[in-house]
Amino acid sequence: MRNSSIEKFIILFIPWFLAVLFKSNAELSYLTAWGGSFFIFYICLTGKLKPLPNDRPVSEQLMRPLFLVQLIFIGYTCCSSIFYFFSVIGYDNFHKISNYYLVDPDMLERTAQCQRYYCLGHAAFATGVLIFMNYPEKQKYTYEKDILAGLLLKFALISFPLSEVFIRLPGLSQFSTQLNSLSFISGTLALAFAIPLKNVRNTFICIILFAFNFYQAIISGYKEPIIISVLVLGIFLYPNYKKIVTAIFIPLLFLLFIVLPTFVGVFRQNAWSGDESTDDATQSAIDATLNNQGGFSDNNWQFLAFRLSEVDMFTKYIQSTPENVPYYKTKLLQQSAEAVIPRIFWPSKPITENLIMERVYDAGVVYRGEQVSAKPAFIVDAYLSYGGWGVLFFMFAYGAIAQLIDVKAEELFGGYILGTALMFSGLFQIFWRGMSFEFLINVIVWSYVTMLIVFRILRLKNILTKI
Repeated sequence: MRNSSIEKFIILFIPWFLAVLFKSNAELSYLTAWGGSFFIFYICLTGKLKPLPNDRPVSEQLMRPLFLVQLIFIGYTCCSSIFYFFSVIGYDNFHKISNYYLVDPDMLERTAQCQRYYCLGHAAFATGVLIFMNYPEKQKYTYEKDILAGLLLKFALISFPLSEVFIRLPGLSQFSTQLNSLSFISGTLALAFAIPLKNVRNTFICIILFAFNFYQAIISGYKEPIIISVLVLGIFLYPNYKKIVTAIFIPLLFLLFIVLPTFVGVFRQNAWSGDESTDDATQSAIDATLNNQGGFSDNNWQFLAFRLSEVDMFTKYIQSTPENVPYYKTKLLQQSAEAVIPRIFWPSKPITENLIMERVYDAGVVYRGEQVSAKPAFIVDAYLSYGGWGVLFFMFAYGAIAQLIDVKAEELFGGYILGTALMFSGLFQIFWRGMSFEFLINVIVWSYVTMLIVFRILRLKNILTKI
């Protein structure tokens, strides 16, 4: 923990402390906590609290946890609740519903309380990342830089069919998701390398791979894979094409947030009901989006206020725990340890999703029999375990573990490109999402195992050589 005096990280918790101080005024408390996350972003990403790694320009280290995990996971968790807050205080599409609108004080207070936990979690996460953000001055292994572009393409071409093999092997399907993500990241990274090298063959193959992955994201019925596909490509292209990426990808991401609620809503309605084939449902969704059908503005406001953020569900958990449902303490960690055991060694292992949904039902977030998945986010599970202390501890651990894994990946794979951009981003995308304890811990454990296996293969092939 070099260059890290613990005392200086107290500054990260000042916004949370102020929000608690103002808790008698729910609106002020919420806005203080919400704005506090932007303060934490600022002092972390500018290097004012701890200097940024100086081994490469900032534009070439955006996939490290301080940047991408914080911006995606924390940005989504802590900042997306603003639309729900506006809805609670009586706004619709940013317009006041009525001057006589009566705000529910209990709902407003719970929303502010959730945001204070988000702010506390953000401060704890940032502390965990910054304390362990010590990249090795000297790498233990290296590789020939002139083979990098071809190596990345090989990763993409090999890992995808392997993921299809593992998904069909009983008890070993957990490797499939990691390899599929690795294929997407390696293919996108290979495309970003092939374009400036003007390698026509590799560029063509990589475009085909990216188009295939993007199509899979579109027909998934979820917004996240589509946005992630565009975001990752933009980040990989940014070091070589800063102006083009800024001019194209940033507006494109904003456009996706505007149009995807309508597109995904229509696609799910048609494809998941079985009324249309996947291709027909895709075309119907495109037509509805372009023609602005189905209450475009209302649809998007409902998405922004109630589906973009998970704060609405968080308020329900706070309402029930610990008043009606006691804290789970170590129970969720015990279930997570069981989830790690491959089903091939434990055929009767409980279904993980069913275990998670039990606490959803207990909290009254949804009722048994409803065809809906409402699994709690990581920070909610942290709260359900030990309340505010759980948020503090588990979010610190979240940041620390993400950072330690990234440092290890760079140490093993010869630096940022193979270590962070490929291995960490390809195998540990779960850190971007902040899922329930059982899913998160299971994926982290087996992703780490996969990373070590890949490392051994590259060593045996003499692609990685000891310095």
